[in-house]
Amino acid sequence: MKKMRKRVKISKFERLIYTLALFLLVIAPVSIVFSKATLAKVNFEVEKEKKEIAVQKKTNESIGMTIDELASLTKIQQVAEEQGLSYNNNNIKSVSEDN
Repeated sequence: MKKMRKRVKISKFERLIYTLALFLLVIAPVSIVFSKATLAKVNFEVEKEKKEIAVQKKTNESIGMTIDELASLTKIQQVAEEQGLSYNNNNIKSVSEDN
């Protein structure tokens, strides 16, 4: 006797579910790798920007120190003397606001 195998028919809905499950099994790992690669790229750019900010801060501090040196009283007196001007404390008047 031959055993007859009965073929089970798969409905369209079941076929759709199986196709969707297979699609998700293929797409999930790809999307995970893509998102991790994107995250790594963003982290690299953040670190690069942090280094640039640190360099700019050092430059700003250096420029600030130069400004302080150039704005000092001794430097102003030196430049004034080079220009033929003199420092006379008697010519300086204080202005104050009376309340």
